[in-house]
Amino acid sequence: MTHTGKLNGWTVLSLMVFAFGAIFILLPLALVLYKAVIDPTSGALTLDYVGKFFAKRFYWSTLVNSLEVTMAATLMAAVIGVPMAYILTKYKIHGSALLNVLIVISYLSPPFIGAYAWIQLLGRSGVLTSWLNDTFGWAFDGIYGFAGILLVFSLQSFPLIYLYVAGALKNMDSSLIEAAESLGSGSFDRMRRIVVPLVMPTLLAGALLIFMRVFSDFGTPMLIGEGYKTMPVLVYNQFMSEVGGDDGFAAALCLIVVVMTMLLFFAQRFISERSSYTMTALKPMTKVRARGWKNGALHALVYAVVGLAIIPQAVVIYTSFLATNGGQVYTGGFSLASYEAIFAKDTNAVWNTYSLGLAALVLILLIGVLVAYLTVRHRNVLTHVLDVIVMFPYIIPGSVLGIAFLFAFNKPPLLLSGTALILIISYAIRRMPYTVRSTAAIIGQISPSVEEAAISLGASDATTFRKIMLPMMVPGILSGAIMSWVTVISELSSSIILYTSQTQTLTVSIYTEVIRGNYGNASAFSTILTVTSIISLLLFFKLTGRRDISM
Repeated sequence: MTHTGKLNGWTVLSLMVFAFGAIFILLPLALVLYKAVIDPTSGALTLDYVGKFFAKRFYWSTLVNSLEVTMAATLMAAVIGVPMAYILTKYKIHGSALLNVLIVISYLSPPFIGAYAWIQLLGRSGVLTSWLNDTFGWAFDGIYGFAGILLVFSLQSFPLIYLYVAGALKNMDSSLIEAAESLGSGSFDRMRRIVVPLVMPTLLAGALLIFMRVFSDFGTPMLIGEGYKTMPVLVYNQFMSEVGGDDGFAAALCLIVVVMTMLLFFAQRFISERSSYTMTALKPMTKVRARGWKNGALHALVYAVVGLAIIPQAVVIYTSFLATNGGQVYTGGFSLASYEAIFAKDTNAVWNTYSLGLAALVLILLIGVLVAYLTVRHRNVLTHVLDVIVMFPYIIPGSVLGIAFLFAFNKPPLLLSGTALILIISYAIRRMPYTVRSTAAIIGQISPSVEEAAISLGASDATTFRKIMLPMMVPGILSGAIMSWVTVISELSSSIILYTSQTQTLTVSIYTEVIRGNYGNASAFSTILTVTSIISLLLFFKLTGRRDISM
């Protein structure tokens, strides 16, 4: 359904959403560009700030580190995720429904919780580190630096590849694989020559999301990186040290990150468009039971990978119930002291996480559903631009967006810094793309003739949208809403820039407690966040009757 361009209700709504995007997306990013290339004293165009970054190895090496760890983590996620998807789609694995839920839970957990959990296991004073050193006489110094970051990101990111590829495999015609098998092709060759090429467009889409997430993540390299500095850590450190002084360099760092993520995004789009095609499963893949040693090997492999992926959640929940001395040293035995400590100290973090998250979710649903409907049913130049603007924050790191918000809303007439509203808006525009894309997908499956029939019977556009379209859009809305909600409450990168003592969230509390060495308190906060994510996921499954989240 296209729109002729005349000024009606839908056009007015499009203009209102465009104004929102212009103020809260385009303006902040424009100010980042302005501060990065304009001298604050003379007002002249300058590249001094950008030149400063490339002039010192200390600065540009962080970009090299970010690209290095991001590419390695993306590759590892694919190496783990593709076989996992193939095995769980093709073979009968005991407990596969539970395994699928555990994989999704491991993905929904914030990466920095994984970093914190692995510090407790394999840090310098970690449980496994102490056991290995005492038992074998090793001098293992912990998994800090590149190795630790890669471990955390790989185990936390492969579920996304798994979800994408598993969805693609369900649409694959199994007769292709059977034909190759009848010609003598082994399992590895079938995977390499048939499965991987067929799912490559889907794999690239998932890989881009992982690349963006890993490249922009602040918490994991900050906690476990030590001397291995990445770009988001540099951006955060420079901005926090530059507040009140010369913030041009911080803006230049943000600009470099934005340019990098945009180049990666458009490169992926170009590759995907050139290699995209449609698969029709005339004979869908059916699960079979592997025989003999192969069955045992497949079960062992799947259980081992899922076990490693879910370790962070298990560790933080377990350690949150251990007795501690002042929240820092575990003294043995079990206790609720960590929970008593965090609730006696301050409950604002928990309340803020839920209240700010729900407020952001309401904004996401109001604007996201509207944008999805406008871009699918009322396509024109304005709605196309609107779609691009709303999706743009998806490729912008949270720390960059947080800094851009402070540049834009730190003085009248839009003085929002220090308020809860600035966090709500930043969360909403960062996580809205999940709802926009899932809702747009479901709208695309609904025939326009449904609306046309209602309108021909005298229903207005508003009534048709409210009584006909919205009920049919519910599955897509719920799918996007759950992803938006879980990622909102897990947001750290922008929160650490924008929060105040009155708006501190669970993620900020976890981060600050880990930095202070209060591991008991950090575990208690992490458990609350993890349990919230799990309950949200189970509620989604209950409401939709599904056992997975479509990607």
